[in-house]
Amino acid sequence: MKLGVFTSALPGVPLRDVAAWAAESGFATLEIACWPVGKKDRRYGGVSHIDVANLDAAGAREVNALIADHGLGISSLGYYPNPLSPDPAHREEVIGHLKKVIDAAQLLEVEIVGTFAGADQAKSADQNLEAFARIWPPIVAYARERGIKIAIENCPMLWPDTWPGGSNVAYSPAIWRRMFEMVPDDNFGLNYDPSHLVWQMIDHVRPIHEFKDRIFHAHAKDMAIDRELLYQDGVLGSGFRWVIPRLPGLGEVRWDQVAAALYAVGYDHVLSIEHEDRAFEGTENLVKRGFYLARDVLAPYIV
Repeated sequence: MKLGVFTSALPGVPLRDVAAWAAESGFATLEIACWPVGKKDRRYGGVSHIDVANLDAAGAREVNALIADHGLGISSLGYYPNPLSPDPAHREEVIGHLKKVIDAAQLLEVEIVGTFAGADQAKSADQNLEAFARIWPPIVAYARERGIKIAIENCPMLWPDTWPGGSNVAYSPAIWRRMFEMVPDDNFGLNYDPSHLVWQMIDHVRPIHEFKDRIFHAHAKDMAIDRELLYQDGVLGSGFRWVIPRLPGLGEVRWDQVAAALYAVGYDHVLSIEHEDRAFEGTENLVKRGFYLARDVLAPYIV
């Protein structure tokens, strides 16, 4: 297994510099953020380290040469929008860009594209899955034709303005089973992030065994629970003030158990550090210190 970083936490740093720093810092792979250029989204969303809309074969060769010169690999291209948005124009826009990310992955010979399933926050999970069954099979087929795997991250995407349903329906094992029944294609799976299961009170190790054949990529992010705010707000508290994203080692994820389960099921790709820890952001130096902390916590489990 390899240790990598998701580049979205370094939005102001060019890919060339991210690659040089990652190699010098002992990382092996990059998960490269590929949002549309100039369209800033929430926090770490909206970052673009590759302009996929304008990438051609020559540009892909330049990117691959840059990555290879630093002894790195690309674990995935990452773009996490809402393909099930209730706004038809927005839905069409994000699906169009997702296909450009898939095309870029083919040019770069990157096997995996990480994304969200999406959701209409005003609809139930059942209603969203009905839309999923219509909208997603053609996207997965598009990826399959190009030799690309789609890895859905299991983040509910709950924010104050996406309460109560969130903007990503792929948040629980029961829903994953239904998704894979609707889209049984072998190039459709998960970008497994245990942190989102922690705050939903779902066992964050058990699904690794159940969905072992569907885990294409794995995020390394931790989650702390503020018990005082949980007491004050309860689980229905809009905005979830009690959910605190942390770097690996600073929350409640048992990384020894996660790593043991991944090895047990034969997963041998990457743990990609997704840095969303507010205690280690604000400056480039602080963000990098956060990555170092995560690296040193996870390094004993990487062989």
